[in-house]
Amino acid sequence: MLSILAALWGAAIGVLLPRPAYRLSVEPEEPWRAEDPAGRPIRGWLGTARYGPSTLVLSFCAALACALLAAATGTRPELGAWLLLAPLCVLLATVDFAVHRLPDVLTLPLAALTLLALGAAAALPEPGGSWRGALFGAAGLCGGYLLLLLIYPKGMGFGDVKLALGLGAALGWYGWGVLFIGAFAGVLFNSLYAGVLVVSRRAGRKSEIPFGPFMIMGAYVGVLLGALAA
Repeated sequence: MLSILAALWGAAIGVLLPRPAYRLSVEPEEPWRAEDPAGRPIRGWLGTARYGPSTLVLSFCAALACALLAAATGTRPELGAWLLLAPLCVLLATVDFAVHRLPDVLTLPLAALTLLALGAAAALPEPGGSWRGALFGAAGLCGGYLLLLLIYPKGMGFGDVKLALGLGAALGWYGWGVLFIGAFAGVLFNSLYAGVLVVSRRAGRKSEIPFGPFMIMGAYVGVLLGALAA
């Protein structure tokens, strides 16, 4: 029953994601889209759209993500945090796939929301993780990606470093082991995706591939494993 309710929540929020995904999917330095492809003004930020990403696909992805999180977490208080964060991560992945960009208006609120929501969960009875762990995880993963950016700036962008703040907090909630699993899984998924593109000749060795969606996928796997083991 809990998974069904979580899926309904995810589906309902997912319906509202196509419009912001379309408006935010612009190249760096360009203003957010204010008009649809026909030149008509777009009213508001949340809602369905006949243009841009599929409403059905985004709603399904958000519903599936929330349902699996509920099944793994159960009634522990951090489930509330995961249900808030999952649709936002779907939106982030969609934008990064579209234009290879992780906007600050999404990554920074994700980090703040993650720490605030997990702080609230830690104050409730029987949490499955530690807010101190979330703080250390945010600092650790962000610091690690910042170091990678300084060593090899062509391999990622500063948006990935900012995304690591929120994802690191979510993974660190369940401990360092989960943090390492989630971080490694993200790199693995990215490598597998790049390999498939190269083998199928849809990309070359120097082609740019968004890293954010795979960071999110890796963190999602880590959180699921951490929730199951908690």
